[in-house]
Amino acid sequence: MDDRQRVRRRPGGRSARVSAAVHQAVTDLVGERGYGSFTVGDVAARAGVADSSIYRRWGNLETLLTDVALTRLAARSPMPDTGSLVGDLRTYAANVAREITGPEGLAVLRLAIALTGNDQQGLQARDDFLAERTRFLESMLDRARERGEHPPDALDLLDHVMAPMYIRVLFGAGPLTPEYVDGLVDRLLRAQPGPEVERP
Repeated sequence: MDDRQRVRRRPGGRSARVSAAVHQAVTDLVGERGYGSFTVGDVAARAGVADSSIYRRWGNLETLLTDVALTRLAARSPMPDTGSLVGDLRTYAANVAREITGPEGLAVLRLAIALTGNDQQGLQARDDFLAERTRFLESMLDRARERGEHPPDALDLLDHVMAPMYIRVLFGAGPLTPEYVDGLVDRLLRAQPGPEVERP
């Protein structure tokens, strides 16, 4: 079984509980010590499992770290459907802000960034995450088009709404207040061609 098959396997029952405990241990250790400052043994001890369980499921520490980053970053709330583009985007951005400012948000962001510069597996993890996130956004934007609205491209949404929030969290550049997050969405929509978008 290769590394990517290991990462994608999602057994249930006891294996699911072990996986959840190991993922939580990795997230906690990244938050406490930073990337590259712990071993499989440290993860196993924190999770209360044997080293062999981790090696058997993930093969090595890098595969485990990639799995944690992908799983935590891909976790999401249901796609908002408020009936308007501005409502959907504001709700979506608020959900992302809540996720990345939560107790584990900064640790997971730092882990994802460290992995993308590490090796081909990390780059693949980055590409998989971006592809998944883009598909998710496109479903919301397609619905707006069906209503006759003029949504931005998914990459514009990433560049002008998601990226500024990530930067603020990573560098401690300021809080993600509701006013700040709504302002990112409003500035993006004002820059879009087409009829003026009505604001609530």
